[in-house]
Amino acid sequence: MQNGKDHMHVFGRPPGLVQNGHSHVVVNSSSPPLSPASSPRLRSGRSLGRGVRDTKVKFGSPGVKGGRYPSTFLQKLTLFLLSFFLRRHRALLLIPFIYVSGMMVYMGGEISMPDFPPFPGRYRPGSIYRSDQVFEKLWPEMESAEASAYGLEFGGLNEAGGGSHGRQVLSVWEYPKEGGGFTPCLSSIQHELGPPESNGYIMVEANGGLNQQRSTICNAVAVAKLLNATLIIPHFHLNSVWKDPSRFRDIFDEDYFIESLSKQVRILRELPKEVMDRYENASMIYKVPKVKAWSLPRFYLENALPELKKRGVIRFSPFANRLAYDGIPKKIQKLRCFTNFEALRFAQPIADMANTLVSRMKAKSAVTNGNYVSIHLRFEEDMVAFSQCVYEGDEEEKTRLDNAREKSWRGKFNRTGRVNLSPEDIRRDGKCPLTPVEVGMMLRGMGFRNTTPIFLAAGKIYKGEESMEPLRRMFPYLQTKETLLSSEELKQFKGFSSRLAAMDYSVCLHSEVFVTTQGGNFPQILMGHRRFLNKGHSKTINPDKRRLVLLLDNPNIEWDVFRKSLEDMRRHSDFKGLQPRKALPVKKSAFYTVPPKASLYTFPAPECMCAEPGNTGKTEMLA
Repeated sequence: MQNGKDHMHVFGRPPGLVQNGHSHVVVNSSSPPLSPASSPRLRSGRSLGRGVRDTKVKFGSPGVKGGRYPSTFLQKLTLFLLSFFLRRHRALLLIPFIYVSGMMVYMGGEISMPDFPPFPGRYRPGSIYRSDQVFEKLWPEMESAEASAYGLEFGGLNEAGGGSHGRQVLSVWEYPKEGGGFTPCLSSIQHELGPPESNGYIMVEANGGLNQQRSTICNAVAVAKLLNATLIIPHFHLNSVWKDPSRFRDIFDEDYFIESLSKQVRILRELPKEVMDRYENASMIYKVPKVKAWSLPRFYLENALPELKKRGVIRFSPFANRLAYDGIPKKIQKLRCFTNFEALRFAQPIADMANTLVSRMKAKSAVTNGNYVSIHLRFEEDMVAFSQCVYEGDEEEKTRLDNAREKSWRGKFNRTGRVNLSPEDIRRDGKCPLTPVEVGMMLRGMGFRNTTPIFLAAGKIYKGEESMEPLRRMFPYLQTKETLLSSEELKQFKGFSSRLAAMDYSVCLHSEVFVTTQGGNFPQILMGHRRFLNKGHSKTINPDKRRLVLLLDNPNIEWDVFRKSLEDMRRHSDFKGLQPRKALPVKKSAFYTVPPKASLYTFPAPECMCAEPGNTGKTEMLA
């Protein structure tokens, strides 16, 4: 025993002989044990000695008592596969356990089974609206965070220079509001002698809301310049959703528009009577066919210009996005920018009330030196209905939104052959409008304190105060047009959505930080306008909504995890604030381009803004 020669095997079994190839090797006392009785090696008629097989005993043979071994081919195959995986790939059996455990950890140890789709589908994070639950979980920690040093505050303008991640909102951005490094360079627009003799008249119909109409007007001016035509003030189509009968002069300063562009394009309020007398009404005027989206100058010069010279007057309807952003002469690009940022001033009644709103908002922000955050919240009932997203998920919501879709779009979503994505897919793709509570949690996670002054640009919010209550709880210093103006002051604008949107636009334009929640023409043009006024920089929070829905899908997420993710998202928005437009190459023989990646009205640099001295490196970095 002491010499180690006569002791028993460590597993309590004497050493034996095993066959190894063609020779017999003595198993010493330190060898591992032979396979236990439950091992697959004993199945299929194998003996204890490895490699020693009783060839007389086969599956299903009379020598096996009780028929304990399978006899069919399927049974044999099943047993073989089971034996193979147990012997060679036991780790694979851990995969289901690891997956389930990971899901439990992600969901915070609590998985709500009724939220899962039925078998054989599986739940995918971000599919279901859980933001109300997340808010109730995080609210106590949000409140306690106010008592700590955490959070952002506003400082004076003299604090904006220098630091990149200080506590003041003015300095948490890498590029401050006044430090973009670009300046507008459109002076050449005013230095021309005037347009040559006109080739005829063009008429344009502007459809959509305020800012879709705005881009249509700018494009119409550009096409009139290309064709050397006289532009008739664009007609505004009465949209079935916006329901605003306003004319051009009701929203924009018509006299200033005509005068400021007089060196570039002839513009008339109406078609001359002698021309109009040739037609019963405007719909009888020749309409240029097949004007595709993102058409290039070649299309207009080869298709529209001959008809203009032949007929004397032509019309384009509809005209939204009918002029490309790429492959356009630089002088035409500058004209589009000048029209958008200089020539299109709001009509005097709107401008006066907008100035009142801005002044009152700054007064409400006295403790932050007049600086405030503006939010464009697209959570009106028509927007929620159009998105096809699901929030509460009950029958009442379904009926309400189905009725809204039918009222505004009359069967569009039920047409034969139309493919609609599921609400789950739409949410995961970040296409659902953010709710007021989601916007509030996002901003609090980014570090904005409950003392932050906020202006909310929005229409009538879906479900009204029921939806707004959590946002007001998170940001009690929240204002809207309705809280800043009296009912008497608002009376003249009621029922005119574009005029109300114009006032919202003005207040957002002068905010320290702008928050966009759903995309669309309003934030796209507003971001470009802010860049144009602020040396190429737009201090904008444009959240990654695909990432945000994953954070808001976990009712048990910890505040620190949530906060750090949102701070990272804010820093990403900071980098995107200063971003010149990236033009796409266009073939000379092309009539149209692919949909652009960037709008000229959103990114006016470098075509309409020139880099200041010393800005070369920054331009190259972001180009």
